Formats: sequence, C-alpha cells, structure tokens
Amino acid sequence: QRAAERFGKESSVLFYKSQAEDREVVMTGGIAKVVIFSFTERGTKQNRYIYRKLKMQGYICEGYAPAKYVMGEEGGVKQLPKKKEDLIRERWGKWAFLFIGAAGIAVRYIAPYVKDKFTDSAVVVADEAGQYVIPLLSGHVGGAAELADQIANLLGAVSVHTTATDVRKKFAADVFAKKNALYITDREAAKRISAAVLDGELIGIYAQGDHAENAVKNSKEMFSDEVCICNTIEEVMKYRYRVILADSFPAIDENTLLLKPKNIIVGLGCRKGISEELLEKGLLEILKKNHLDMNQIEALVSIDLKKEEPAVVSLAEKYKVPFLTYSAEMLNEVEEVSSASSFVKKITGIDNVCERAAVTYCKKHCEYFELIAGKSIETAMTAAIARRNI
Repeated sequence: QRAAERFGKESSVLFYKSQAEDREVVMTGGIAKVVIFSFTERGTKQNRYIYRKLKMQGYICEGYAPAKYVMGEEGGVKQLPKKKEDLIRERWGKWAFLFIGAAGIAVRYIAPYVKDKFTDSAVVVADEAGQYVIPLLSGHVGGAAELADQIANLLGAVSVHTTATDVRKKFAADVFAKKNALYITDREAAKRISAAVLDGELIGIYAQGDHAENAVKNSKEMFSDEVCICNTIEEVMKYRYRVILADSFPAIDENTLLLKPKNIIVGLGCRKGISEELLEKGLLEILKKNHLDMNQIEALVSIDLKKEEPAVVSLAEKYKVPFLTYSAEMLNEVEEVSSASSFVKKITGIDNVCERAAVTYCKKHCEYFELIAGKSIETAMTAAIARRNI
C-alpha cells in the first residue's frame, strides 16, 4: 500500500549532479550502473518507477521484464532477453542487479557467477508489493546495502539487513574503507578484524597522514565501543588487532589491516591502438617507481581523442575506476607543464597530454592536490600522477 501511494509521485531523494563540463557522473567507489529485472505486471510498474528515479539521480539503468508487460521504449523497460545468462555474465562485477520478485529467482540467476564479495556485483531483491528490500550479495564492498536503503526510501519500504555488523551496529572495516575512499590491502585481515569486533575484542586504529587523519576524524559515528583511536604507532601496537591508515607501511602481522587511500589521479597519453597489456605494463612500472599501486587510483584521465581508445577503456573497466576525458581547449588552460613535445602537439594540439589531464581533473574535483610525478615515459605510453589531499 505504501509503495502504491508513491507510484507516480515525486520522492524526497538526493540528486547527484555531474561535474561542470565533464557531463559524466563520477561515483568513485559507488554504484553507477544498475540492471533491474521484474517478472509480473505489478513488479514491472515498480521497475519503471525505480528506473526513472535512478536515472534522475545520474545512474545508468537497464530495465527488463516479460514482453507482455513492456510498454515500448518510453517506459524504460525492455523485453527480457532469451539468453538472460549472457546479459548477467557480461555485466557481472561491473553493474549492480535489482530483482523485483522472489529471492529464489535472483539466487538461481546469479549462482553461476558468484565468486567473492570483493569482485561480485551488488545484488538487491525487492518484493513486488514494495514492502521489503534486501541487499542479497556484496552488501558492503559492492554497495548493495546502500542501494537497498536508497530503493527502500523510494518505495516507502523496509530495508532488511542481515549482516552481523549491520544488525549489531558494529564497526565494519569494509564499510569504513568504502566511505573514505580507502582500499583493503588484505581481505583475510579485514575478516579477522570484523570477527574480533563481533567477539567484543578491542581494536586499535591509527592514521598516518592528512587524508587518513581526516578519514578517522570524520567517521567517528561509525566506530563502535570496540574501536580505540590511537595517536602513535606505539600506542596502536599495544592492541592485538589493529587498523592502520597510511599510503604505505611495513608488514606487521596477520592481525594488522592496512588501508590505503584511493586518492591518486593518473593522466594518460598513449599511441593509438596500443594493446591493453602494454598500457597496463607501462602504467604499473610508473606507479611502482612512485611506490603506488593500481588500487590507489581514483580516476584515469586523458584528452577526448582517447575517449574510445580500447586499451584505456578496458583498463578502466578492469580496475573499476572512472575514465574521464577533456578537450584540447580545456587542457590548454593548464599554464605550466614539466616537459613539452612538439610531435604530440602536432597530433593532438597539446604538448603534454598526461600532465595537463591530471592537473585539469584536480582543479575541477579537488580542493587541494599535488602533482607528485610529471610526465613519465614508457613504451608507447606516458603517465603523470597527482594526489588529492583531503
């Protein structure tokens, strides 16, 4: 009944706006693409409603239902493909999935593709009456719990969480990491930390660097009684279990979880037609020289001539990071670069693509940033690295 009362009416929801000239939604660490399945007439009404609302918030959506409930392209819902397994396989790990219907249907659809919570798609189930919404798979890392809450808000439904840390309102390292654009370096250590918290063990948390310190300061509401904030490494070492936030830190033991910030912006330049393998190899080498790794990347950026360069697009999809491009005119607004190439300027109109792209992104998206590596050259590609300072 509550859901029916809301159909066709505006909801009080948060709207996401794209950044100025980019006209792209940058949702680092969040869900940007959602596939919605429904199987009944009533469920398909919900499908169309949710599809419309999510699209208004900047999501890329695909809705599917049996042919007899499809109302043409204007309804936003297409006919279920004959080979549904192909659709799911192609989007698995890249899109979130919402099933409007029985949880058992969702389980059977996704079963062949489930691997682990760090790589699985977010999967959410809602009943066709709009009473309950359940994050079924990849609730924290994949964002299913957050998406379920959002959809429940749209429908006036109850979001049903079954994860122990959620139910008992305890600290969850994966939720904390996602909220603060941090990545988990050791999945098993993250599991041990969560288990320790649920067992009532005290854990120490120590932050090194401005980004890390701000993450702790701004997230105190996420810390349950078991979490003890430490000001020095000596203090955190007194605890059997500990979480350390830092760009890099020497290995300690299996009960230490290192969380690294995802605040690295990489400007890319490359030869047309470069292979993904060669591009990835070159980028990994440049990152290694700067004591960084791929998991710390917030965004890949380049000139709009490279917007559909297969190797760059594939690399962004592989590591699940946004890939943004800018026009030559915008890149030329950067006043200074560390080096210039007349050959590159002849081809692109820009004397240094990678460095200008990294700086352009930062000026548009970061309050504070530093260019930590100017143009670096590897075979058939270049890269420049900037760091967001929070």
